[in-house]
Formats: sequence, C-alpha cells, structure tokens
Amino acid sequence: MANHLYYGDSLQVLREHIRDESVDLIYLDPPFNSNATYNVLFRGPSGDSSQAQIEAFEDTWHWNDAAEIAFDEVMQGRNGDVTQMLMAMKSFLGLNDMMAYLTHMAVRLVELHRVLKPTGAIYLHCDPTASHYLKVLMDAVFGVESFLNEIIWKRTSAHSSAKRFGPVHDVLLFYAKTDDYRWNKLFQPYDQSYVDAFYTHVENVAGKERRWRRSDLTGAGVRYGETGKP
Repeated sequence: MANHLYYGDSLQVLREHIRDESVDLIYLDPPFNSNATYNVLFRGPSGDSSQAQIEAFEDTWHWNDAAEIAFDEVMQGRNGDVTQMLMAMKSFLGLNDMMAYLTHMAVRLVELHRVLKPTGAIYLHCDPTASHYLKVLMDAVFGVESFLNEIIWKRTSAHSSAKRFGPVHDVLLFYAKTDDYRWNKLFQPYDQSYVDAFYTHVENVAGKERRWRRSDLTGAGVRYGETGKP
C-alpha cells in the first residue's frame, strides 16, 4: 500500500499486510550480526520505548525458541532450495549465534521474494561479517541467475588495528526477481580532471567550445559477424 509506514515486526507486517507481487523495490538494511547494540530509533505510540524494538535492534543473536520456530517455518515452506541451503548451513555452523541470525534472515527473505513484483529488485545491505552466508542464502531464495551485483560501499573513517587491515566497507547484494526487472540507467558528469586529461582537443562550434578526443576505430582480438568484415 502506498504512503504507509508500518510499526512492528517486519515478518508479521509482511505476512498480514503485504500482498503477493505488490512491491516494486526493496532496500533491506537489517541489523548486522556484529555484536553491536543499536540505539532505539523511535518510541511507541504511547511515547514509551518499545520492548519489541529494543530486542530487534540489539544486534546479538542467539539460538533459542524463536530461532527454532523460524527454522521450522522455513523447513515447512515451499521453497526446496532454501530448505536444503538452511539445513546445510545448520550442519556446517551448528546451533550458534550466526545460525540464529541466518535463520532470522531466511524466513524474512522468503516473504520478501513473495511480495516482490516480477519486475522488481532487492538490495540487501550487510557487512563482511555475514555477507558471504547471506549471498548463498539469497542465491537459494531468488536463484543464482538472479544475482546482478555485489556493490561495495567504502567508508572513510575506519582505521587498521594492530594485527589486521581496517574494516572499511559495507556490502549491498543486488538481486532481481526475474529477467524482466526494471532498470533505469544512471549518469553523472565526468570530473573536470578526467575531461582535462582525456578530452584534449578543443574546437569552437557556433561560438560554443566543444572538447573531443581521438580514438582508434579498431579493437584488439577477432570479431565475428557483420562487424568482423574488412
């Protein structure tokens, strides 16, 4: 539904309020499994802090009854690829915090796939702590062929520690639901330094300066088809 802000558990909202194939674009920025505790972002309708929100944004996950229930829901679902992948992860990782986090994500990713339009796309924002597991999990939910890009968002404020390189980036995993996804090309002007370095020729056309560059019309390698003719 347009112009609606839902307050509450994302899984409950998805299941009760969002119909099948009704969403054009999903940007998902869940808490990372990084053992960090986030501040409460907003208060409840009564003005008090929401206990559900405090629990949701305390980014520490544990294998408990809630994780077990979420795991069982995925096992009973219709997506066999997700079922097999989550079982494989459980076999490899065991019943630990990472597995609890991935189970929490899996049950929601299944619902996000359901509500996404055939022309829709999804961006999942994560960090290197679990991005490799989430990539494999999204391959199972959306299909390997639906993966489009791993986008790297470089930060500038991180510093190296004593025995390793500094964590300086986040990851956005970009998937489409089908090959018919909507894509709007984005352009931005060249930096002036790039123009000065490569567009070195200047001419005046109708009183207006125009810059251009020389370029070789041939390319290395062998071409086939119409463009491969002499």
